[in-house]
Amino acid sequence: MTDVTQKLWDMEQIKQLKARYFRALDTRDWDGWGQVFTEDAKMEVSGEPVVVVEGRAEIVEFVRARLVPGISVHHGHMPEITIESASEATGVWAMFDYVQAEPESGPPIGLVGYGHYHETYQKGADDQWRIRSLRLSRLRVDPILAIPPTP
Repeated sequence: MTDVTQKLWDMEQIKQLKARYFRALDTRDWDGWGQVFTEDAKMEVSGEPVVVVEGRAEIVEFVRARLVPGISVHHGHMPEITIESASEATGVWAMFDYVQAEPESGPPIGLVGYGHYHETYQKGADDQWRIRSLRLSRLRVDPILAIPPTP
């Protein structure tokens, strides 16, 4: 495979990875969602306060506890992916999310967000790309004032 062909293949694999991220998250496939991350992944979510979570299992539990029960819809658009080396890459994705949840603790959450995912990726010994770090920065958040009960 030529260098250009390999880079294009790696970019496509990262796009597929991000597609799995969104599908698994919104369908609550927590095992599948966890597999998109490296074991030592780090997640940072903008807001007041900024939230930082480290470790695959910790990320899954943190997000699960805030979204179940509930409904979410996540979209990622227009990826800017840079292959840094044979095993490292970076990406920025424009994003939209709709979140309607009744977390285990705390008040119900209802928001529509717009912003970007800033990510780093690592290709493992199994030749699979995974998210090593993720920073979600929302540029705009519109609250959902009346949260209907989940079905």
